[in-house]
Amino acid sequence: MNTETLDKMRTLRLFGMSEAFKTSLESTVKETLTQDQFIHMLIVSEWDDRRQRAVERAIKQANFRYKASLEQIDYSVERGLDKNQVHRLASLDFLKEHKDLFITGSTGTGKSYLSSALGFHACQNGYKVLYANKAKLMGQLKMAKAKGTIIKEMKRIERMDLLILDDFGLQPFDTQARASLLDIIEDRHNRRSTMITSQIPVKEWYDVIGEKTVADAVLDRIVHHSVRVELFGESLRRRKIKEENVFL
Repeated sequence: MNTETLDKMRTLRLFGMSEAFKTSLESTVKETLTQDQFIHMLIVSEWDDRRQRAVERAIKQANFRYKASLEQIDYSVERGLDKNQVHRLASLDFLKEHKDLFITGSTGTGKSYLSSALGFHACQNGYKVLYANKAKLMGQLKMAKAKGTIIKEMKRIERMDLLILDDFGLQPFDTQARASLLDIIEDRHNRRSTMITSQIPVKEWYDVIGEKTVADAVLDRIVHHSVRVELFGESLRRRKIKEENVFL
């Protein structure tokens, strides 16, 4: 009877519940609980298992550049990273309010790591995230347009609660990339959040985007409703190499 019950749970894809039920059969847990408590335990186990699997899928689909966490952020190096501000960002209020987040600073100051850590944290809290290098994303959209799948790709991006555009402005925008950027920003404006990391200060993004009308339209939608983190200082990678060389 118990084996049959386990099989039916697994057939119904109640994996968390079946594992909890199996564990109860191998221990004395069931005998210590009332019937209501036992049912509650099974339901909670299924709930937790489904949530965990959803988080794992979200993290995999986000395609993060780094396996990063907010707990591992280094505040010991002076680079303009305010711990209180990071804690406020960790509340994810900017996502709830559909605000955009800009992380700017020179190369190696930890922009991509911070954006990945916040994105990872968002996945853990049930948000759908997509992490993309700006140049690669524009290239993928160009290919999608050639294949006739551009609408499908744009809809996928639009559905993301958080879109992370990394390395914004390192490569110039051509006409098609500018049009794609405008479509993305227009679709997400006041509905979803976009996080942008860039070595280039926000005040110079106008020139980076290029064509006046498109640049005006893009920046008007994101600049005035944004949260900003501005980093500075020496590259952390370069600093680490210097410290290692001291002991050579």
